Amino acid sequence: MQARPGGMRDRVERRGAPGARPSAGVAGAGVARALGLGLALGLGPAEPARAFDLFGLFNSDEAPPAPSPAALPYAVRFQGVEDEDLLRALQDTSSLYRLRNDAPPDGEGLLRRAEADAPRLVDALWGFGYYAGTVSFRIEDVVLGGDAAARSAVRAAEAARNRSLVAVRISVDQGPLYHLRSITVLDPAGVPFPPEAVPARLTRLGDDVPARSSTVLAREAALVDQFRREGHPFAKVLRRDPVVDHAARAMDVTFVVDPGPKAALGTVTVRGTKNLDPAVVRSFIYAEPGDPYSPQALTDIRRSVSRIEALGGVRVREGTALDPDGTLPVFVDVTERTPHIVGVSARYSTVDGPGVRAYWADRNLFGGGETLRIDADLSYLGLGTDYYARRRKLAGIETNGLGGRLAATFVKPALFGTRNDLLASAFIGREVQQSYLSDATGGTVAIRHRFADAFSAQVGIDGRVGSDRDALGRVDYGLLGLNAGVTYDSTDSLLDPTKGFRVTASLTPYAGLGNSPDLLIAKAQGSTYYAFDDEARYIVAARLGFGSVSGANLADIPASLRFFAGGGGSIRGYSYRTVGPIGPYQLPIGGRSLLEGSIEGRIKITDTIGIVPFVDAGTAFAGTLPDFDERIRVAAGLGLRYYTGIGPIRVDLAVPLNPDKQLKQPPVALYISLGQAF
Repeated sequence: MQARPGGMRDRVERRGAPGARPSAGVAGAGVARALGLGLALGLGPAEPARAFDLFGLFNSDEAPPAPSPAALPYAVRFQGVEDEDLLRALQDTSSLYRLRNDAPPDGEGLLRRAEADAPRLVDALWGFGYYAGTVSFRIEDVVLGGDAAARSAVRAAEAARNRSLVAVRISVDQGPLYHLRSITVLDPAGVPFPPEAVPARLTRLGDDVPARSSTVLAREAALVDQFRREGHPFAKVLRRDPVVDHAARAMDVTFVVDPGPKAALGTVTVRGTKNLDPAVVRSFIYAEPGDPYSPQALTDIRRSVSRIEALGGVRVREGTALDPDGTLPVFVDVTERTPHIVGVSARYSTVDGPGVRAYWADRNLFGGGETLRIDADLSYLGLGTDYYARRRKLAGIETNGLGGRLAATFVKPALFGTRNDLLASAFIGREVQQSYLSDATGGTVAIRHRFADAFSAQVGIDGRVGSDRDALGRVDYGLLGLNAGVTYDSTDSLLDPTKGFRVTASLTPYAGLGNSPDLLIAKAQGSTYYAFDDEARYIVAARLGFGSVSGANLADIPASLRFFAGGGGSIRGYSYRTVGPIGPYQLPIGGRSLLEGSIEGRIKITDTIGIVPFVDAGTAFAGTLPDFDERIRVAAGLGLRYYTGIGPIRVDLAVPLNPDKQLKQPPVALYISLGQAF
């Protein structure tokens, strides 16, 4: 039995088909059916089902059943297939292969499996662009084809009963690979769309684009997406007309597309809230009735609403029909989280010593999405691992190495149903760093206005009192300031961005209380991300940070408010907060300004494994602006990423390239965390 592409079913037209047409029972189902098969396979070859095999490394198959008097177990093998992806698709399509461990009771059952496989395997060949391919079947020594061969095959199979496995061979002649020659897009009246409606990139083809079902279906989906992006929510392809030209080994495809009406967004209905005020959810929806419809608008709604900590799930659904006013209704279905959460974590560093952190949070304190979080952190800068301990002692900075911080943060979103949020925080703690000791307490109260999901600004009052000791002496201070800041974030992910950019900037003028000097602190940081391909497997990421404090001499500024560089979030490879001006006893004293940057290449090797070569550079300066009196410190390294559902696990190995010889820097530093470095 041999199967060839033959029938004209499912609106398929062929030109110059080679070979004679086989019987109807063996004929292929045509291009349209083959394209449908490609869709069923997920637009690509699927992995064959396997027995347990860790990560599929051993390519194991279950052993076939042993010969039996009650059934006819068989061994099946494909021959002549050069394309590994095609082989997997044929195996997944074939009943003979998929049911090989479920033996038929007799030869007739085995023959029926082969006969059922014939058109399916031809469809698979067509789906991969092999429109002149053929498939033949052999049971024992009998090649199927006609009634006489079928009866002989049944007898040959029965002869093996209880003696041996029946040998089944599926011979595939792929034939030449056909290519897509043209794509035409017509409206329901048969008129081509203008270029502004269907951009040339959607119909443009190279010289070697295979005429595969997955390729055609991808172009079809791209056409529908294009019309939906332009405000047509009900765009659909009415008809797909593929024409195979065997003489030219090419396919021409015509799509008939009905864009449907153009619509604007209508009323947004929030559903599913139980203990949370729906007005809070609405305040995070920035789309307004009358705004143009687009899938991106719905994605933006889901993303912004998901920022509400009281919610666990958000589903945005568009209506199935337009409202009488011609707008498209939108429904936002939410589910609420359990309000209370408790967490604890531990850490250890050869530089900073051990530490433990715990927190408690309520994510819907009064029913308005209010969050209250209390954090407690305890650390110990162990003397056995603290390179700077002796130098701090010589400088008169006495400490037992214990540090800690207790902080509380309260957020009331959507004040009075607006896009204004109330932010309040307070802390008390002791900070023990390599080169200074700080005891401080303080708090902030601010109002944040959300202009859009990506852009917000806030203004508030910040106050703190404390006592800092470092190599320059002791500074007792009290400060009261007016803080203003802006945030812009157009990236597509918090932990693993692939496009867009982030900018944060703040300016805080402090009035000194008592003998404390007036200070002005400015900070800014920006990062950008660019993917070179649609799958975001090759990304370049860059970061630049700046800081400045003015209004007093360096020695009069509390050490905890000065700028230091170095560490995992700064210049990898250098010890945390040690890069910058060096003071008495060769202790870092920080600076009044900071400039640092990073550049990374994020390269995915597989869907779950990636490598990241990177370079970090920067330092702190004694002046209020970077004057480059200090030498820019540079580090380079290589990172490994393991991509999970919640974000990449980061492992970075960094080497300082030009460390300060006065300071002892480790020759290499290792960093492990969740999420990208920036």
